[in-house]
Amino acid sequence: MKSRYLAYLLLLLVAVSCEPKLDEFNPSAGSADFSRYVSVGNSLTSGLADAELYKAGQINSFPNLIATQFKLAGGGEFKQPLMFDDLGFGQKRVLALVQPHDYCSGDPVPDVPPTLAPVPAGGTPDPRNFTSIAAEGPFNNVGVPGAKSYHLLIPGYAALNPYFGRFASSAASTILSEAKKVNPTFFTLWIGNNDVLGYATSGGEGDVITNANLFAGALNQIIDSLTSNGANGAIANIPDVTSIPFFNTVPYNSLVLTLQAHVDGLNYLYQVLLGATDVSFSLGQNAFVIVDVSAPGGLRQLQAGEKILLSIPQDSLRCQQSGWGTRKPIPGSYVLDHNEVSNILAATEGFNATIASLAAAKGLALVDMNAKYKTLLSGLVFDGMKFNTRYITGGAFSLDGVHLSPRGNAIVANFFIEAINAKYNAQVPLVNVGDLPGIVFP
Repeated sequence: MKSRYLAYLLLLLVAVSCEPKLDEFNPSAGSADFSRYVSVGNSLTSGLADAELYKAGQINSFPNLIATQFKLAGGGEFKQPLMFDDLGFGQKRVLALVQPHDYCSGDPVPDVPPTLAPVPAGGTPDPRNFTSIAAEGPFNNVGVPGAKSYHLLIPGYAALNPYFGRFASSAASTILSEAKKVNPTFFTLWIGNNDVLGYATSGGEGDVITNANLFAGALNQIIDSLTSNGANGAIANIPDVTSIPFFNTVPYNSLVLTLQAHVDGLNYLYQVLLGATDVSFSLGQNAFVIVDVSAPGGLRQLQAGEKILLSIPQDSLRCQQSGWGTRKPIPGSYVLDHNEVSNILAATEGFNATIASLAAAKGLALVDMNAKYKTLLSGLVFDGMKFNTRYITGGAFSLDGVHLSPRGNAIVANFFIEAINAKYNAQVPLVNVGDLPGIVFP
């Protein structure tokens, strides 16, 4: 009996000694100091989503998510210029069930079930959203929707931008001077998207791409100022904006013709009456027609790689009796042609070279957001959930097709944290993407 008990004891000791030991994760700032963190940028930094800056979106902004993780490694308070409700300035869109209607007449279509569509949220915004909250500052999140790189340096920009006007401490303030009020020990900087995005979302007609020298000069001044007191930081480069849902939801060749008479009529209109000899229609899927003064007859069909903007009036596109892209060529302000796409890509490449050079010169963590967005394009898995750049169903972007969803913000926060951990030998825990809300379906 004693020998049996000894055998049991030996087996127990072997089992205990062979039990795997897991290394404990101890959050650490490494060589960084997160005690006073400030985040500088544009609408992506501010938490704008669904075409509006509103309270819930701000709470789920990627800087606020990063700051929450920083608190586990010595980070301090992170104050944001919050709206007072979830309507902001009143432009918010929500996903709703909408009764289908005839695209040409606008009349409801009976006996057809409702479909999902983004619609105005409605309601009356809190009037305090339109008043100054500067007295509550300084703020750690100085992301300002609409801001370009050089806008961060313009005194009096508060008079030009109502989002900045809400929290600017004086009429002469700059976005950069507001960031400096925190006396940051650590910063994140993601600026430059609007330096190409405004051009892109206007179809290359309503804005211009920022001059490369102006961008470089502004960014150099911004980084010099943010690091002047010895602060460390992380800077993200600019993703290819033409890869986001805003430019990839309406396919260039999604005109479907089912009647031969319609095909013959369109071919006669364009090829004979208008002299657009390169325009040709057939049964089935066709490319839309756009205005192009360099083409025969000043018109041509879209080509693969060219983009239709999400802002295009959808009913005008779908009404084949008098719709755009069939009898009426789509105006250039709703299209990115090959030259415009090339302009955007070339500018993005140049801006990103500047960002990489300055990050290396100042010893900052570089977040290659351009590469990260490319992987998101093909699909990523976080916390067992799949994300991609498809509109609504992809999960990473909000209903405006440009800005991030709460889970998209969590993904971007993790991109920053990974780069920060690698650069500063820190151990900042990643955000649990699944803890953030997804797109709300009615």
